Amino acid sequence: MDVTGYLDELQRQGRALAAAAAAAGVDAPVPTCPGWTVRDLLAHTGGVHAWAVPFVRADPAADPDVAEDDLARPEGDPLAWYRERNAELVAALRAAPPDLPTGAFLPAPSPLAFWARRQAHEAAVHRADADAAAGTPDPAAGHPTEFAVDGIDELLMGFLSRPGRLRSDAAYRFVVAPDDAPARWLVEVGPDGATIERGTGPADATLRGSAGLLYLHLWNRVPAVPVEGDAAVAARWRELARVTWE
Repeated sequence: MDVTGYLDELQRQGRALAAAAAAAGVDAPVPTCPGWTVRDLLAHTGGVHAWAVPFVRADPAADPDVAEDDLARPEGDPLAWYRERNAELVAALRAAPPDLPTGAFLPAPSPLAFWARRQAHEAAVHRADADAAAGTPDPAAGHPTEFAVDGIDELLMGFLSRPGRLRSDAAYRFVVAPDDAPARWLVEVGPDGATIERGTGPADATLRGSAGLLYLHLWNRVPAVPVEGDAAVAARWRELARVTWE
């Protein structure tokens, strides 16, 4: 995907998140984020969007180490506030130069591509949380195949390939194999951490389903997907794989 594609998804996913949040109501619980209400979800996602804007504007005062409690918080209507934060971020990204001189914390073709990609998936994953709160019957349907494949790749090759992110005393290997795309990932997790590569190979299990379903499953938003082989591998992944705000 290119930057324009990410920005289109950031805008679309943000609007869908807000619509699902409105349907659920701001005091509704979010089943995929135990302990959160929709109000908390809007505050977190809007706060992350607001945190990104100074980087996108190449502000030297942008803080890479901000804590969750220090993110911006809504005053007044949290739905209106979230919509404003999403729109502000989209506008900042559209106005940014291709050679944006700012930092990035995952591999990307450019800092601009990194921020567009990361914030698009931030909105999309939390859009799934809003869908869960609203009782949407098929949340994976809101994630186009190309975008979902990209999100799987960002999670596996970006977040979870980093040292110390994922380990298991009992080693296991699995393949992620979307039914609607040719992309494949081979994941090996052991006591020393994770090795993840694009492609396939011998494995204990293969995770199947649409790219959208696998995207949400790997982000722990969908509890189960079809598994060929050892189903306990998928359960182990769900127990151990976490990406938390730092």
